[in-house]
Amino acid sequence: MPLSDQAYMARALELARKGLYSTHPNPRVGCVIVRDGQIVGEGWHAKAGEPHAEVHALRAAGNRARGATAYVTLEPCSHFGRTPPCANALIEAGVARVVAAMQDPNPQVAGQGLARLAEAGIEVACGVLESEARALNVGFIKRMVRGLPFVRVKLAMSLDGRTAMASGESQWITGPAARAAVQRLRAQSSVVISGADTVLADQARLTVRAEELGLNAELTALAIDRPPLRVLIDGRLRVPLDAPFFQAGRTLVATCAVASARQRYQEEGHELLAIPHAHGHVDLRKLLQELAGRGANEVLVEAGPKLAGAFARAGLVDEYQLFVAAKFLGSSARPLLDWPLARMAEAPQLKITDMRAVGDDWRITAVPVASA
Repeated sequence: MPLSDQAYMARALELARKGLYSTHPNPRVGCVIVRDGQIVGEGWHAKAGEPHAEVHALRAAGNRARGATAYVTLEPCSHFGRTPPCANALIEAGVARVVAAMQDPNPQVAGQGLARLAEAGIEVACGVLESEARALNVGFIKRMVRGLPFVRVKLAMSLDGRTAMASGESQWITGPAARAAVQRLRAQSSVVISGADTVLADQARLTVRAEELGLNAELTALAIDRPPLRVLIDGRLRVPLDAPFFQAGRTLVATCAVASARQRYQEEGHELLAIPHAHGHVDLRKLLQELAGRGANEVLVEAGPKLAGAFARAGLVDEYQLFVAAKFLGSSARPLLDWPLARMAEAPQLKITDMRAVGDDWRITAVPVASA
């Protein structure tokens, strides 16, 4: 494999990351067009309904695309969606070679884009920096392959593993830098989920706040233009409609309550979705399936120990984002997860994939071993 292939694909991935906060439900994709050892066109997909990365790059390249190599972080699409097929655009532009980081997991594409290019006489290669490309679109891949979104659980805790005082007081365990990192986690998510306990105790809104993102003006504008859907799990409809959470914008409420309350929520601009479980709680897996059906790639759970523990016990967590503050909250404070375990053998094993300082706090990324 020529080293240049990796270098140009790395640039394409850098471009794709610009769509981290805005492409949902589409994947994040970047494209670089190279001719005679020079980059002649670049592009990235900004948001659904707008031109794909290949189209932007081809427009920038113009006539210089003829005989060039196109580096794309995801197989060019071969079907008509909101925009025409990118495979066709590359063929019409006369590129000589297309290098893709990975095959598109979308069943509507799934190799057909690369096959169409090859049939047109274009040299095709796939698999350059594939692991990096897959990491950029873990949610899109999981939704296409398994019909579920990628689930992150965000937790803030003290060094002794506590999330709030016994009274429920929890603001603020961590500092401004950690809170800004959480804002970016929200912004890159399709959906943010919380529970009634958290919303009532903290008067939480769970919105994306532009001034706390720490992004440049272009990315901030894209993030604010595509806020995540806020989902409240409220089995008994305990959170009043005049709560700050509802006043902050449209909300989807997942509940076990009867559908007769639906009109009252609709009149306030919200949606009520009844997803009861046999044990009297909201069926979390069915909720995730419903969200995936609506195009959700990545879900961020920001909740207290009960709801976070419920996701964990159900085996629905793909990744934990743990923010650790250098303080103790004491033995009477609330635990990280409501997950009673009797024996060491029952303890779920995690793999820490990243650990770094965030201001005065630490951020740990960990995944269940089965997922890893």
